[in-house]
Amino acid sequence: MPIVKTLSWPNEAATAAFAQQLAAALCCTPAAPSACMALHGNLGAGKTTFVRHLLRALGVTGRIKSPTYAVVEPYEVTACGQPLHIWHFDFYRFSDPREWEDAGFRDLFASPGLKLCEWPEHAQGVMPMPDVDLHIEVDTDGQRHVTLHAHTPLGESLLA
Repeated sequence: MPIVKTLSWPNEAATAAFAQQLAAALCCTPAAPSACMALHGNLGAGKTTFVRHLLRALGVTGRIKSPTYAVVEPYEVTACGQPLHIWHFDFYRFSDPREWEDAGFRDLFASPGLKLCEWPEHAQGVMPMPDVDLHIEVDTDGQRHVTLHAHTPLGESLLA
């Protein structure tokens, strides 16, 4: 039975706290440094904010840019006592499946490293199945309601 978790993030501090927990889980799970997370939500839901908190929790320093125009921003840190490649994708402007091959995304997804993917529905059909889907919905009070779905044994271990 796949693991499904629901959370509420009443404020940005709650988002940061969850990012810290996930970073710890990534460090404790042997295959986790090659996990793929798909981040869903409307514009302004908090996907990039969550990614920024997760990257900080994993040790990224300096400016963390949204990859909206570049499609992908790479990071390399030492996390969990080992080198960790992180790829932050934003497929919002992605529209042509040929771009997937031309940009070398097949190779990036096949290589070791954490993949964090915003707007994965725009890469549907070419992006592999994520280990975890994270859905963010914002209510009228600005509180985030988050649903996480594990699709693989790795995803299940991250959410356990």
